[in-house]
Amino acid sequence: MNDVIPPGRKDQHLDVVLAGRGRHARDAGFDAIRFVHEALPDLDHDKIDLGADFLGRRLKAPLLISSMTGGPARAEAINARLAEAAQHLGLALAVGSQRTAIEGVSSGGLDLNLRRRAPDTPILANIGASQLTRGFGLDEARRAVDMIGADALTIHLNPLQEACQPEGDRDWWGVGAALEALIRRLEIPVVVKETGAGLSGRTARRLIDMGAAAVDVAGAGGSNWALIEGERAADPADKAHAAAFADWGMPTARAIVDVRRACPEAVVIGSGGVRDGVDAARAVRLGADIVGQAAGLLKPATVSTEAVVEHFQRVTRQLRTVCFCTNSANLAQLRRAPLQPFD
Repeated sequence: MNDVIPPGRKDQHLDVVLAGRGRHARDAGFDAIRFVHEALPDLDHDKIDLGADFLGRRLKAPLLISSMTGGPARAEAINARLAEAAQHLGLALAVGSQRTAIEGVSSGGLDLNLRRRAPDTPILANIGASQLTRGFGLDEARRAVDMIGADALTIHLNPLQEACQPEGDRDWWGVGAALEALIRRLEIPVVVKETGAGLSGRTARRLIDMGAAAVDVAGAGGSNWALIEGERAADPADKAHAAAFADWGMPTARAIVDVRRACPEAVVIGSGGVRDGVDAARAVRLGADIVGQAAGLLKPATVSTEAVVEHFQRVTRQLRTVCFCTNSANLAQLRRAPLQPFD
């Protein structure tokens, strides 16, 4: 274990994802979900309501930008573009890990300029659960929230990544107890998310019982952080270790169903391998309140705010068309749309 983040690690992560490497060997499971097509909808396509409530704010669509950023110079531009796009489109924004910003190494654009760019956007701060037994506590959580004017704090669970990271934090003894203590004491909502291997219903139920305001299933089917760490490892033994976990985890579609069954009252975020608006609609139908995207945004976010806006306009248009072709005037009706039997 090494408590110091090696220089360039975040940039290496970004390079691997942008190069199309580190993808999960399994798909997210959405292709098995097929809606019954309605050939005679009684709707005006343009008047379909995609709005969703999240963290006390009304979103124009049930979409969350799950940010995943790299080194300081690139991260600042990426975060600015994501915030501007979220504000323009009425979406939610979750930033990447703020550990280095809290430790004073670099901010990566994670300061109050983010809130100024997105004054009406639900913004989620972010720290890692493993840090809660390594010096991070209530004060650091408040700093993460205050530095960007966040509405909530995301705490990410990444045991597989840490186990495959050469300098990873592999002692998780006491993390659950520290997490619950923080949730109980922090004054704003806490969202707990996985990072690509999926939440089970059992774990989600435990988190909701701790007081988590929402859970993000972050299932298998998108970025695989074991493989990403394997890509950047210099030691062949580390690479071989990570490669064995190419298909590890619970696919996103299954995770959403499992978590919704275990936590019928919870706010559930569905992320992990969401490719487009049709997948977003499938996630909503399976039980997600909000749908997150991360890796698919990195390329447009390295280009411009307009490229991010165009990406989400396409996703939103696709989601609206699914509603139209299932005769769903809003998301509540989409959640009851009939599905074709599984093959």
